[in-house]
Order: sequence, then structure tokens, then C-alpha cells
Amino acid sequence: MSYRTMFLSRLLGLFFLICGLAMIVHKQIFTDAIATVSGNPLAMLWTALLISLAGLAMVLVHNVWSKRPAVVIVTVLGWLTLIKGIDYLFLPAKWLGGFIKAALNSGAYVYCVTAFMLVLGAYLTYEGFKSKPA
Repeated sequence: MSYRTMFLSRLLGLFFLICGLAMIVHKQIFTDAIATVSGNPLAMLWTALLISLAGLAMVLVHNVWSKRPAVVIVTVLGWLTLIKGIDYLFLPAKWLGGFIKAALNSGAYVYCVTAFMLVLGAYLTYEGFKSKPA
């Protein structure tokens, strides 16, 4: 595994673990924050810009497709982050706000996202720290 992949795997893995645990402890704060941001056009613009910047940085630094699952997952996360940021920039605010509110109103959504973040975070953290640089 390359040093970049190890770094991004560790970074993303630990980030997902920390955020997943925080979402368990402070579920209401996270749902309120997301609902507030989705209703504020200026906050959505800044969010879209930051997400686009993070996604673009990940794609430019790590656009590697190989047989190792962790490498592909890091690459896919970069592309999905970039696509999400671009969607937030160009899709109508009504669509995004409606989608986010519908997702938050579904009780299962927050639990599914939290579980996904914890599982993916644990996997990426494990892979990132067990691997040796190539």
C-alpha cells in the first residue's frame, strides 16, 4: 500500500470512527445541525464549496484503482465526495433541502449512516495501520 493510501485510509477511517461515535452520543445535535444547514442557502454554499474542495483534493492525490479493497474504497470515497460537492453546488436548493429533510425524518436513516460510518471507519483504520508503505 502506498504512503498516500495509508495516510488517507488512516485519516478517513479515524474521521468516520470519531464522527460515528459522536453521532451515537449526540444524535439530536447532528440531526438539528444538518436540518439547519440544509435550510440556509449560505451555509449550503459553504458546505458545497468545502465538500467539493475535499473531494477534488482526494481525487487529484489518490485516483488509484487496484485489486486491494482499501485502495479502491479510498478512491471511491474521493470521487463520491467530489460528486456530492458538485451536486450541492448545482442542484436546486429545494431538491436538496427536500431530500435532506425526508432523510432526517426517516428514523432509520441516521442509524444506517452511523452504522456505515463505524464499519467503514473501523475497516479503513485497521487497513491503514496494519499496512506497511510500499
